[in-house]
Amino acid sequence: MFAHHLLDHLRGTGYAVTHSQDGSEGLRLAETQDFDLILMDILLPGTNGLDALQRLRRRRGVPVILMSALGGEQDRIAGFSQGTDDYLPKPFSLGELEVRIEAILRRVAYERRSHAPVVDGDGLQFDEGRQDVALNGRWAGLTPSEYRVLELLWRHSDETLSKPFLYQQALCRAYAVHDRSLDMHVSHVRRKLQTVGYTQGRLATVWGKGYVMTRCER
Repeated sequence: MFAHHLLDHLRGTGYAVTHSQDGSEGLRLAETQDFDLILMDILLPGTNGLDALQRLRRRRGVPVILMSALGGEQDRIAGFSQGTDDYLPKPFSLGELEVRIEAILRRVAYERRSHAPVVDGDGLQFDEGRQDVALNGRWAGLTPSEYRVLELLWRHSDETLSKPFLYQQALCRAYAVHDRSLDMHVSHVRRKLQTVGYTQGRLATVWGKGYVMTRCER
């Protein structure tokens, strides 16, 4: 089946994937769990994709790519009217799907960065030009890659970010299973934050998923 082929491809690329074949169940997952992106077929049992998207948009702003064999102009208009971020008529190549996924994830990351403050109430100051952070005047000495990793996790505090997302958005390259550079950057960030005395947050590993910056209670 196409769905299983798609799942195997995305997982082989490095994405963590949750799959549901029922529209109602998929909607429940989308409303209650955090995803970087949702791929949704229009023709689904239970609740069709357009109805599910309309209901989802009342509660969540997660990016959505609609997929459908119904590729006519009116079908595309209906999809965009309900709030989809992109529309892929079948058949499509997996290469094109990858490019569209990456484009949406880049856009979302940029929008989130542009609307967030650079100084947190805990006193950790982010300097975009210097690509470093400081606490009470003490600079951590981050490398540009370390800074991008920390800044992205910081802007998504208490939200687990997958490794493929962090590689794409912070390190600007695709994730490879045996690439340990992200793990190394996170380790260095932890050590440098500890060196400057930052104790109000914790950069945690979520095994099998990615990383999360959690705020500690005072």
